[in-house]
Amino acid sequence: MTTTLLLEIFAGFFTAFIALWMLALNRPTAVAAVPISVGDSAPAQDSSIAATVRQGLMSYFLREGRLANTGLLILRLAIGAMMIHHGQDKLADPQAFATNYVVPLHLPFPLFFAHVAGYSEILGSWLLILGLLSPLGALALTGTMTVAAYHHILTSGLNIYVLELVVLYLGGSLALLLVGPGRYSFDAGIVDGLLADSNTSATNAPAVSEASVSYGMAAEAS
Repeated sequence: MTTTLLLEIFAGFFTAFIALWMLALNRPTAVAAVPISVGDSAPAQDSSIAATVRQGLMSYFLREGRLANTGLLILRLAIGAMMIHHGQDKLADPQAFATNYVVPLHLPFPLFFAHVAGYSEILGSWLLILGLLSPLGALALTGTMTVAAYHHILTSGLNIYVLELVVLYLGGSLALLLVGPGRYSFDAGIVDGLLADSNTSATNAPAVSEASVSYGMAAEAS
């Protein structure tokens, strides 16, 4: 095991612990219900859309269950720590990778796509490890692994010994893209803070509106 590998694994676990610390500081708060009058159809529709978006963000980034979130953290660290080295190998000799892997796919500008693949795997891996913009990181790895699977099928057929590693990386990154990074991530802390701020502003808005109406009625009475 090289020193670079040890440093990358240590950095991955260190950032994961930072994500846990951020989660502890940003625990989800209860969502306060905002009263909406029956006659206000437009505010009711806006509130319904906002509630749907809020529910989608919570189900994707703020998943319940300690074991489920721990499993997503382990999956992110495992895929990210291992995929980094594939990107480093590509960038170590991009011309060789372009000749052996990109040219058989008949893609234009093979050297350019070799660099794109290398940087996508490195940056995507770090985004997964950190849990920061993790959907973009999972999408980058899913894209590169999809192209890799197509290349292996095109050149070697359905050879399980050639496809197994690519399919494992593809399945793991696609699962993270669909399910989300879990609570133990920077994304969860950011989304939790944004939802808390929106809930606070939503609960304060009706109070301001009612106060202005009461002030107007008092002014007319005087």
